Amino acid sequence: MKSLQVAQAQDPESQSDRTEQVSDKSIVIPNKHVTIADSIKNEHSRFVAPRIPTDFSIQVQETTYNVHKYPLISKCGYIGRLEVQPLISNSGNVLKLENFPGGCETFETILKFCYGLPIDFNSDNVAALRCASEFLEMTEELEDGNLISKTEAFLTFVVLSSWKDTVTVLKSCENLSPWAENIQIVRRCCDSIAWKATKNEPASEDAASNQESWWFDDLATLRIDHFMRIISAIRAKGTKQEIIGKCIMQYAKRWLPGMYEELEGLRGYGHGKSNLQFTIFSMKKEESTRHSKEQTTIIESLISIIPPQQDAVPCKFLLQMLKMAMMYSVSSALISDLEKRVGMVLEDAEVDDLLIPRYQNGGQGKMVNMPNSPENCTMQDIDVVQRIVEYFLMHEKQQTQLQQKSGKFNISRLLDNYLAEVATDPNLSITTFQVLAELLPEHTRSFHDGLYRAIDTYLKTHPSLTDQDRRRLCKIMNCEKLSLDACIHAAQNDRLPLRTVVQVKFLGSLELSLRLL
Repeated sequence: MKSLQVAQAQDPESQSDRTEQVSDKSIVIPNKHVTIADSIKNEHSRFVAPRIPTDFSIQVQETTYNVHKYPLISKCGYIGRLEVQPLISNSGNVLKLENFPGGCETFETILKFCYGLPIDFNSDNVAALRCASEFLEMTEELEDGNLISKTEAFLTFVVLSSWKDTVTVLKSCENLSPWAENIQIVRRCCDSIAWKATKNEPASEDAASNQESWWFDDLATLRIDHFMRIISAIRAKGTKQEIIGKCIMQYAKRWLPGMYEELEGLRGYGHGKSNLQFTIFSMKKEESTRHSKEQTTIIESLISIIPPQQDAVPCKFLLQMLKMAMMYSVSSALISDLEKRVGMVLEDAEVDDLLIPRYQNGGQGKMVNMPNSPENCTMQDIDVVQRIVEYFLMHEKQQTQLQQKSGKFNISRLLDNYLAEVATDPNLSITTFQVLAELLPEHTRSFHDGLYRAIDTYLKTHPSLTDQDRRRLCKIMNCEKLSLDACIHAAQNDRLPLRTVVQVKFLGSLELSLRLL
């Protein structure tokens, strides 16, 4: 337990001088000249050479302060209302200030203020001092120019007029809950930051080079709840949704580094009689439970504030957020919302973006032991992509009914390339492959070359398929939509069933004859 003692200075001449000017470390009290001179006794105890006997002890965190009751009672209504027996020695009753805002450092600054010593306000300490003064009830009723009014004036006229200081104060409020919320420091800072951001006035010359995004980096340093409040205020002021989307992406880049790391996918797998084991590595180190909860909160919060407009954020970012959401097992409602959002802009996706590893609930990138079921053993989460494609088709149907010009309706190349990627999975069932391949209507594929490549990849990965399964698989493909090059390749492909080979040979010969005419 640490202790700090403030006591009388032994200076006989000073007792007759009521108005003598003193140094920064001293104050004048009627008939007494008190000197505050901190010195370190050891790492567990701090003291001041005894001059005036102290009559009061206050404990903040692990430090006990032996002080004089009068200077504190005269300015702190909270202490004045308490009935605490004065201390005769260093032992006895101690007033414990539980959950004191700002801790020992802030309390020591308030002690200086109570003893009449000058203190400096700055963006780093003013929020803590304002909360602590509210805690101690340092109002104008006790003394004009008390600490509440002084800190309020500094916040209003100095801090809130400066972008940098406002951001600094808001960050300092992260450790001052609930006081900073209750006395509206957080609200005022968020409103001020939102107003300055929408005014498009760069905080510095360096920031002036990018008028729209100069404030992104500063907002990315804030805690997620403060960030969300500012984004909500900025949106309410009519800021473009694309700008808000870019700011959200910048925040995610800082706080969710895992979403920008390339997933290594299947590192290794082994076949067993009853199960298949494989490992998905998405992060190099195991995370603590606390960090996982923080990441989950950030992911859920960011998903909830992504602007609804299709062009607010790119499809790639939505899919990256979807991977993170599944990794951290966020709520199914948010995952479903993301899947629908991706479906609306699926034509902008790339194959690599759709390769979403299958995570076990709560796995968070750790080793996953799956039962030997084809639906659960695939390296990639096929079900998610299937739902996304279905949402895409629903969206395109609605656009057609509204007679609105749709985007790139033909996503057959994207889906066929995805099929070719997942076909290399030895645990992908033929039923799952077939369902995914037949999701798109027949007319969406002008050519079936991509589908043929995916089927051939599946046959190569699954050499033990029966003739019936191979014929079933090839029925998905329309040989009449194969190019001449694809027909030539298929005609020499011994993995295809004989009927398909004969068909492509005939069609290839026919097309070649037509070209020679």
